[in-house]
Amino acid sequence: MSKKLVNVRDSINALLKTEPRMKFSGSNAGEWESWRDEFKTQLLRNLGNLPDRVPLDPEIVETSREDGYTREKVIFDSERFASVPAYVLIPDDVKEGEKRPGILAAHGHGRGKIDVVGMAESKQDREFIRALNYDYGLKFVKRGYVVIAPDWRAFGEREPDGEWVRETRDKCNVSYLAFGYFGYHLLALDIWDGMRTIDYLQSRPEVDPTRLGMVGLSFGGTMTTYLSALDPRIRVAVISGYISTVRGDALTDRGKGNTCGNQYSPSLLLYGDIPDVAGLIAPRPLLVEMGEKDECFVIEDAGKAYEHLTRIYCAAGAADKLDVDVFPGTHAFSGAKAFDWFDRWL
Repeated sequence: MSKKLVNVRDSINALLKTEPRMKFSGSNAGEWESWRDEFKTQLLRNLGNLPDRVPLDPEIVETSREDGYTREKVIFDSERFASVPAYVLIPDDVKEGEKRPGILAAHGHGRGKIDVVGMAESKQDREFIRALNYDYGLKFVKRGYVVIAPDWRAFGEREPDGEWVRETRDKCNVSYLAFGYFGYHLLALDIWDGMRTIDYLQSRPEVDPTRLGMVGLSFGGTMTTYLSALDPRIRVAVISGYISTVRGDALTDRGKGNTCGNQYSPSLLLYGDIPDVAGLIAPRPLLVEMGEKDECFVIEDAGKAYEHLTRIYCAAGAADKLDVDVFPGTHAFSGAKAFDWFDRWL
């Protein structure tokens, strides 16, 4: 039988056996600093173009008094050709002139920002949120934090028209390809929108601009990983249901192409992997959640990714700033350690 690599999958499997050039292998602060600077530069270069900054010009279009908090809907401009809708949750007990820590609550695949703030119109919606413990934005505002939950591109109010995407296509992939014609990677645009969301959160009168954190499940974990890695204003992070490896799981026979246009990081495997990106968060506090029964990001691969992440934090002299919550659940937000983690560090 011929050993020619004819099928695309055969080619991918062969490529997976190659090694990246820059994957962290140091053991001390000097080696970590050198790797960090080079890796971050390469990551930003490969993410490519970012839009030009424009005034946020925020508009508060809805205000609702809820049980213990106020929910505002705001729309602000992130760039010339895009506006971001978001919910802001403000605890009722914020006193005049007081400034609270702020949390960016990132949604994953699903209905968008309404999931993380606990808005459900049907029994099916409520069950979806309950199964994933998805309303962490709501839980954080009830603990006294000011929370912002934006829609990422291709989700929620930013979901493209179904007729344009076509029923058989993935909206993430179609959106990625469409923006690509204009020289943008979709993940880079999401990161940009996240940075502008932080800009807006810092401008809020109830928020201490120096005490900001971020949390997200699944694709929300992707966004927490990349945004926290690239924006030092995020002082504390919780990544849930995402820490894993592309090389060891996502593209293998087990993972079956577990990726999408929104999460695609260009050329990443040439110089590292997902835990290396998360390693850029060091020395800031980072908690990782992983479910023992998660079938999306399996525990065996997540554990290996966390081991690599631990090496980075140890070399950075920040081993005490990294922790893991391994819980007996599926692809969901745990929260068993997350709330205390933010209370401790933020």
